[in-house]
Amino acid sequence: MKLNRNALSSQKGVLLKNTIMLYIMQFSTYLLSFIVVPYETRVLGETYFGKLGVATAIMVYFQLVIDFGFILSATEEVSRHREDKTRISKILTSVTIDKLFLTLGSVVVLIVLCEIFPAWHEDRTFYMLFLIATAINSLMPDYLYRGLEQMTAITVRTVAIKAFFTVMIVILLKKPEQYCIIPVLNIIGYTVALLCVYWHLYRRLHITFVKCSLKEIWSRFYRSSTFFYSRIATSVYTASNTVILSLIPAGSGIVGYYSLADKLVTTAKSGLSPISDSMYPYMTKNRDFKLVWKILKIFMPIIIGGCAVVCIFARPLCEIVFGPGYGNAAPVLRAMLPVIIVILPSYILGFPTLSAMGLSKYANYSVVFGSALHVFNLVVLYFTGHMNMVTLGALVSVAEIVILLFRIVVIWLHRDLLNTGKEAS
Repeated sequence: MKLNRNALSSQKGVLLKNTIMLYIMQFSTYLLSFIVVPYETRVLGETYFGKLGVATAIMVYFQLVIDFGFILSATEEVSRHREDKTRISKILTSVTIDKLFLTLGSVVVLIVLCEIFPAWHEDRTFYMLFLIATAINSLMPDYLYRGLEQMTAITVRTVAIKAFFTVMIVILLKKPEQYCIIPVLNIIGYTVALLCVYWHLYRRLHITFVKCSLKEIWSRFYRSSTFFYSRIATSVYTASNTVILSLIPAGSGIVGYYSLADKLVTTAKSGLSPISDSMYPYMTKNRDFKLVWKILKIFMPIIIGGCAVVCIFARPLCEIVFGPGYGNAAPVLRAMLPVIIVILPSYILGFPTLSAMGLSKYANYSVVFGSALHVFNLVVLYFTGHMNMVTLGALVSVAEIVILLFRIVVIWLHRDLLNTGKEAS
């Protein structure tokens, strides 16, 4: 028992280190974002910032397609076989090949969509540059470092890219018409980072590309499909709203306001995701369910208090940080604040907890259910003539709340698994 306690204590030390590294990464992201985003809003204006928001939303779909859920499925496989360098090398190779084929398909789809939608045709070069940057970023083997619980490399790489991007944006972006500089700088930063990561894998971790059979490549693709369906469903109630606003006669300014509010909420979600990201491999291995409740007791009062302050001072905060005129983003920001309140318990009770219980499929099902409800609500808004940026923001909150409730019900119905060493078959 003493050995087991020592081992668990050691694992908690690794968990704490990885969580700290991820928070260093997120803090640096916030710090640099507070420099670059207000700069972009002032230089680009509502119209061109709206274009940036639409491109970012579109790329969410393509990134999900190229990632194809490997950040979850491959992370779990690497975590379970972390001592087998040969198997990990095969995971790296087969996942990379799968992503290259998915990238090729994404390029073809984007070309077709830009021809179909007149609203996208004008900015087709801008979107293609963003897709190239997205594809390069998606080739980063973050799943491998997460599975090995070595977050330092991810942190160093991310901070370096963000710092490069921030400095160059301030130096080069001087007028709205230069908005294509943004994806170009991303391409440069991601390419350099990708080369550095592969060098680190080869020289320090002794993991490299190896020969894989077609069966191995297909099996990992097929296994990840369930996770992909879950992640692509998430985009239905997140990125889809921005895309919808870009296709209806709402005006670029409205898209810009929604994009700004969505960016703030996404930033807050990213600030909470390191807890879940670091817990996922830890919980898969140790099934330490008591830790879940401890974390929620610590963080939830802070989150609720912070959201109350933002709700009260939403308009002046938007104008102070992003410039005069952006106070119009306050109503949709308030409508989306419930997302921030429920997202931490939803994250932790999702894959970290349900996977440890042997119920990971229900984490996927919850997202699909929430997305289906969101689509139904969108149809209702459309036919009742109530579709606008505030109601769309409110629907995102509804979807996230429903997903959390779904996961709570599943855990309650299988609560006997929390007190035993068993997993669901």
